[in-house]
Amino acid sequence: MKGAVLSAFRAPLEIRDLPEPEVPEGGVVLEVLACGICRSDWHVWSGGDPVDLPHVPGHEYCGEVVAVGEGVTRWAPGDRVIAPFILACGTCPSCASGRQTICPDQALPGFTRAGAFAQRIAVPFADANLAALPPWMDPAIAAAMGCRVTTAWHALTGRAALAPGEWLAIFGGGGIGLSALMLGKALGAKVVVVDIVPEKLNYALSLGAEAVANAAATDAAAAVRDITGGGADVAVEALGVEETTVSALKSLKKLGRMVQVGMPAGDHVTMPIPMDAVYAGQLALFGTRGMPSWRYPSLLNLIEARGLDLSPLVSRRVRLSDASTELAAFDGPAAPGVAVITDLSS
Repeated sequence: MKGAVLSAFRAPLEIRDLPEPEVPEGGVVLEVLACGICRSDWHVWSGGDPVDLPHVPGHEYCGEVVAVGEGVTRWAPGDRVIAPFILACGTCPSCASGRQTICPDQALPGFTRAGAFAQRIAVPFADANLAALPPWMDPAIAAAMGCRVTTAWHALTGRAALAPGEWLAIFGGGGIGLSALMLGKALGAKVVVVDIVPEKLNYALSLGAEAVANAAATDAAAAVRDITGGGADVAVEALGVEETTVSALKSLKKLGRMVQVGMPAGDHVTMPIPMDAVYAGQLALFGTRGMPSWRYPSLLNLIEARGLDLSPLVSRRVRLSDASTELAAFDGPAAPGVAVITDLSS
């Protein structure tokens, strides 16, 4: 099978013929239908989130079951499924209590094991994690359900408890930001998006944002407080950098809630934050990472019931050999929307 291999950090991925993945006990092998190219993949590619090399990246995927391991009861060859990027073991106390994202025995394709920048991928713990791919959903959209859409959904509903009529401030107009925008609107929130790329801000307006703020031209936190009449109820930080984290906290009204979605890496692993704002504003600060797989039904039901069109999230359908170019683009301001690998043969 073909796969894209990272042999050195910040080097172009090499398209190679790779051995077929072995079928794990309790797991399946998937024919990859689509795989997103995410900023978290860029952290791996750039060395900010170092992995053992050589390595196959890719954590945001959907696929068709082609082989089933011993012990699997829910899935059979031919089933089309969505896989969360955190594959929880399904048996530990954390999993038993529904907190799969903190499972101590979790597997992370694209990070701790071979990922989905390849034609096929081995997926452990299949019964505990996989969800059926709805027949009405485009695989390119379903790929984003493995990370960006699901992460945004859990941030808004499982952590911050966003309510209808509240103001939601989103710092970062990339894949997470766009997902949070569309889901926030579907939940009845009013949304302001902050970014430094005019094209991303215009795109956010076209998708229904009530307002935008260009952080390159204004004090973003002050702009959000002005737009919302005193501060946002909920802020989502979607980049993982100090400047946007501080601005997100300072954009909140008293008793506001902020969710740190962006992964701090490299120079941003440790960052100073305005604890005086947290104290005086009695703010709540949540960290979040992924989504427990048992929450797929609520998300899919919302998308179907509301007729929520997530297609604007995917702006580029690319080949496996284009992955290096897309990863390098994260070094600077990226174009609106996300890239998804839909041709894994070249």
